[in-house]
Amino acid sequence: MALLSLRSNFLRSFLTLIIISFGIACLVGILTAIDGILFSMSDSFNRLGANSFQIKPAREELKSNQPGRRAKIAEPIVYDQAIDFKERVTENGAMVSVSRFASRSATVKFKDEKTNPTVAIVGIDENYFSVSAYNISHGRNFTQNEANSSGPKVLIGSDIVETLFNDKAEYALGKNISVNGKRFKVIGILESKGSSMGGGSDRRIYIPLQLCKQSYGSARSNYSVIAAVNDATQIDRAISQSIGVFRNIRSLKAGDDNDFEIRKSDGILQILSDATTQLRLGTIAIALMTLLGAAIGLMNIMLVSVTERTREIGVRKALGATRSNVLIQFLTEAIVISQIGGIIGIVFGIMLGNVVSFVFDSPFIIPWPWIILGFTVCIFVGVISGLYPALKASRLDPIESLRYE
Repeated sequence: MALLSLRSNFLRSFLTLIIISFGIACLVGILTAIDGILFSMSDSFNRLGANSFQIKPAREELKSNQPGRRAKIAEPIVYDQAIDFKERVTENGAMVSVSRFASRSATVKFKDEKTNPTVAIVGIDENYFSVSAYNISHGRNFTQNEANSSGPKVLIGSDIVETLFNDKAEYALGKNISVNGKRFKVIGILESKGSSMGGGSDRRIYIPLQLCKQSYGSARSNYSVIAAVNDATQIDRAISQSIGVFRNIRSLKAGDDNDFEIRKSDGILQILSDATTQLRLGTIAIALMTLLGAAIGLMNIMLVSVTERTREIGVRKALGATRSNVLIQFLTEAIVISQIGGIIGIVFGIMLGNVVSFVFDSPFIIPWPWIILGFTVCIFVGVISGLYPALKASRLDPIESLRYE
C-alpha cells in the first residue's frame, strides 16, 4: 500500500528523492575522489619502495642547548657532504643517489621546434633511477663516469619528445638538442607518468650531476639524498646508521639536535592520508547539511500527504487497521523515498568520484565504506523525516477522519 501510494504521487515523490540523491552523490562522489587520489599517491610512493628513505635539511628552527645563544637554521646539504655520505654508506651495502633541481624554467629546442620555458633541469647520478619511481623507456641511463663528468649528455621526459620529435622516441635518441643555448646529446627517454602523481617528470630533462654542479651550482646549493637498502626489514637499522654517519659529516656535537630529517615514503603517504581526514570530515559535514534540507522537504511532503489522506486513514482504521499499521505504512513511504534517492545518489557519486580517479590514472574504485555510509544516512533521513508525520497519522481519530472533507 505504501508503494502504491508513492506511485500515485509520482512527481512529488520524484522531486523529493532527487534532492536526497544530490546530497548522497556529493557525499559518495567526493569521498570516492579522495580515495582515488590517495590510491594514486600510494601507488607512486610505493614505487619508491619500502626500502628507501630521503635525507633533507630540517625545516624547523633548531633549538640551542645553551641559554642566551640563538638557535640556528639548518644548513643545506652541500655537494661535498652528499658525496661523502654516498661513499660511506655505499660501503655498507646501501645504494645512495645524489641529485639536485638546477632550474624549473628552461627552454629546450630542436631545429625549429621548441618548448615553453617551463622545463625542469635535474642533475642526477647513476643511481637516481634505481631508487626513484621513474623508468627509462628508450635508451640508457648515465654511467658512473658520465655522472661524474661534465659531458653534455641528457635524458628527457616524454612531453619533450612529443613537442620536439612528434612523439617519436626512437628518432629522438642520439639527436642533439639545445637547452638554454647549450647543446646536449639525448641518450635516454623517460617512461611517461601521465597525469598521475609525479606526472611533472614528463617535462623534465636530466643531466649529469657534475655538470649540474658546475653550470648551476654554488657553494650553498642544496642536494637531495635518497638511500635504499636491499632488504626492507633492515630499513630502520639503515636509518639509524645513516643518522650517525650524517651527524659525523655535519660535525654535530653529542648534545646538538639533528639539523636534518629522515623521510620514508610510507611516512610521507601517512602525512598525506592524515591531511585528507579533515577534508573527508568537511565533505561529510557539507553533505549532511544538504541532506538536512532534503529531510525537511521530505517531512513537509509527508505532513501534506497525511492531511490529504485523512479520510483514507479513517476508512482504514474503521476497517480494522491499528495505529502501528498506519505508522508503519507512512514510515515505509518516507524510507522508500529516501532509499531510492540514496541509490540514485550513490550510483552518480561513484561515477563522479571515478572520473577524478581516471584523471589521476587510478583504477576504478567501488567505495564500499561510503556506499554503506550512504545507505545508513538515507535510512536515518527517512526515519527522522517520516516519524513525526507517521505518528500524526496513526493518532488520528477514525470518526473525525471519516468526516474530514
